[in-house]
Amino acid sequence: MADLEMTKGRKGHIELGDITQHNVNQLKRLNQVIFPVTYNNNFYKDVLEVGSLAQLAYYNDIVVGGVCCRVDKSQDGQKKLYIMTLGCLAPYRRLGIGTVMVEHVLGICEKDGTYNSVYLHVQVNNDDAIEFYKKFDFEVTEKRENYYKRIEPPDAYVLEKKFRTN
Repeated sequence: MADLEMTKGRKGHIELGDITQHNVNQLKRLNQVIFPVTYNNNFYKDVLEVGSLAQLAYYNDIVVGGVCCRVDKSQDGQKKLYIMTLGCLAPYRRLGIGTVMVEHVLGICEKDGTYNSVYLHVQVNNDDAIEFYKKFDFEVTEKRENYYKRIEPPDAYVLEKKFRTN
């Protein structure tokens, strides 16, 4: 496995590893199970290009989750990190895997030092995810009506953690 970060989880060890041509299909399968939306081939092509901004999560050497981000520029030129997906298979939730993934993303932002914020979309009825991100000081900054297609409810909250306000 390439470039692994290791952390001791509550009941096992958690590692993050790069997404490569050889394991991108594992990410596809995970996303099909975890998320109610389907991601197209361009999503996975882009994921292969972002390096440490996309990682698979391993729990005791089993792929159980993943995080995929991209760099965005806002209209006013601010650099933001967008969490496109961050998820873990249901049986492996509440073991610290999501925390390791969020801390990885926040660590990238901190090390880089030029991000104004990190943000993501969460379906309005996903209370567990909203509470999870609030533990890392994310705040609901807006509600996007009809953000999702073909899933109910279609609305999403934008959750954002700001680093700088300049």
